[in-house]
Amino acid sequence: MPTRELSDLERDAADLHEALSELIRVYQFRDRKRICSYDVSVTQCHALRALLKQGAMTLNHLAAELYLDNSTTCRVVDSLERKRYTSRSQDPSDGRAIRVELTAEGRDLYGRIESDLLSEQKTLLAQFDPEVRQATARLIARLAREAAARFSRDDGRCC
Repeated sequence: MPTRELSDLERDAADLHEALSELIRVYQFRDRKRICSYDVSVTQCHALRALLKQGAMTLNHLAAELYLDNSTTCRVVDSLERKRYTSRSQDPSDGRAIRVELTAEGRDLYGRIESDLLSEQKTLLAQFDPEVRQATARLIARLAREAAARFSRDDGRCC
């Protein structure tokens, strides 16, 4: 690869890293402020979303989906279960596995949280042309898929 192209790629990678880092930082604080007002943590909200989008799943599958270890995921589910947003049962296909699913209260709560967050997104996106909005969503979704494909969800350990 010619030196000039590598230099452009390196600059683009640095620019993307900076832009995503700032976007993630802002959204983490926004999400924490908004979501915690519903008496759940951001991690608990991610668990609710995963269960809503994918349906009931084993505790191990949920841990992999959340990029967490099993013990942390168990604590997240414990808390959600105490609040009656999830329920646990024995997995019918594997008697040793625990199956987690959303309750009606959990679905309702996530619907309210998502509505709140989407309202803010609509306000933010209103200033952009439809083509830009759609292209941005496609690009971010592709970046997320590519990044997830390079990250192992096997055991939830980071180090």
